[in-house]
Order: sequence, then structure tokens, then C-alpha cells
Amino acid sequence: MPFTMSQASLPVFEIELNALSGVLDKAAAFATAKKLDPAVLPQYRLAPDMFTLARQVQVACDQAKNGGSRLAGIEPPKFEDNEKTIDELKARIAKTLAHVKSLDAGKIDASADREITFPLGPTNKGSMKGGDYLSHFVLPNFYFHCTAAYAIVRHAGVELGKRDFLGAIPLNMT
Repeated sequence: MPFTMSQASLPVFEIELNALSGVLDKAAAFATAKKLDPAVLPQYRLAPDMFTLARQVQVACDQAKNGGSRLAGIEPPKFEDNEKTIDELKARIAKTLAHVKSLDAGKIDASADREITFPLGPTNKGSMKGGDYLSHFVLPNFYFHCTAAYAIVRHAGVELGKRDFLGAIPLNMT
């Protein structure tokens, strides 16, 4: 049986978004222990010209939600980007996960050769075959923003390791 588009996307989104939620749990515990205002960590960034932690989480969620929706042939739902606390970011992840779990795997599987058109910034549009869109746009962008969020939290001093980033991957250890 061939590896399908839904197998290459849906479990990836679910596992990594759950891992990102776990990273935010550790960030929340760190903030509580350090008596930080809950709005402080979401505004952290690695460099002055990079997105904040909040924006990295929002964009990671958008890649999963929008990419998965487009592959399924439906209009992605619009989420406001107004999260200011770790709890609000975790709620955004949960809302994204609920949407991703509702996507039709069969429609995603049928999207490999379908042309996908998507926005690139406020005025431009891009167009790619579904397989290329998933492999060369959605997944790299999704992982980029998840990685940036992890790096911001780690840079803030939260103790994290590779397992925190990887999450509950389907791994058998011997």
C-alpha cells in the first residue's frame, strides 16, 4: 500500500501540535516558578526582526489548518491572531487540532496532482500541485515555525530537550 498524502500530513500535524502544546506547558510552569506575568513569554523572540513566540505558534497552527484544508479542497477557517497568553496559545493549538482531525483523509489523498492556489502575503498568490504544496511549502513552513517556537522557549531558559520537540512519535524502542 502506498504512503498517502493524508499519512504524510495529518499525523505530522497532530503529533507536532501536541508536542508544541507540551512545550507551552513547560513554558507556563517556568513562568509560574519565576513569577512572570503570563503575557511576557508570548512576546519573546530570538531576534528583533523575528516573529514573537505567539506569532510563531499562530503561524504553525495556520500552516496545519490552512494547508490541510486546501489539500482537502475546503476553505480554511479564519482564526483571529489575538492570543496574548500561553493559555490562549494552547487554546489556539487545541482549536487547530480539532479542525485538522475533522479533515477528510480521502480528499487529502486525492489532492497530490490537483493544483492548489494559496496566498503569498497580502497581494500575491502561489500555485503548486498538491504533493509539491505539502512537501515543499506546508511541511517545511510548519516545522520552521514549530522549531522557532521551541527555540524561543528554550532560549528563555525553559528546560527542553529533543523529545519535547518530537512529541509522541510512533517509535518502538528495543
